[in-house]
Amino acid sequence: MIRPIRNEQDYELALSRVESLMDAKPNSDEFDELEVLATLVDSYEAKHYAIEAPDPIEAIKFRMEQEGLIQNDLVACFGNKSRVSEVLNKKRKLTLDMIRNLHHQLNIPFENLLGEYRLCC
Repeated sequence: MIRPIRNEQDYELALSRVESLMDAKPNSDEFDELEVLATLVDSYEAKHYAIEAPDPIEAIKFRMEQEGLIQNDLVACFGNKSRVSEVLNKKRKLTLDMIRNLHHQLNIPFENLLGEYRLCC
């Protein structure tokens, strides 16, 4: 019987049932149950386990780490070494040109680069 997921116990039970239905054949009652439960689980997780997107500078640093890049590698995106340092240390905001360059050269999604962040110092 499918029920709303109202708390952690309901959530754990739903996950267990989803796991048991993973091999359900399409167009079967079990597959329909799996689809409905997956929707309920997704909704519960979005509400209770939402992961906030990193701020743009953290997104840049993450991509740098992934690609093994150093600050000098970003000069083409930012214009010069001092600007790279200022942006990565949150002393200067990203410009639209910098955002475009980062998107095209490092494949960082626009939505990760357009978020708000505070400057420090």
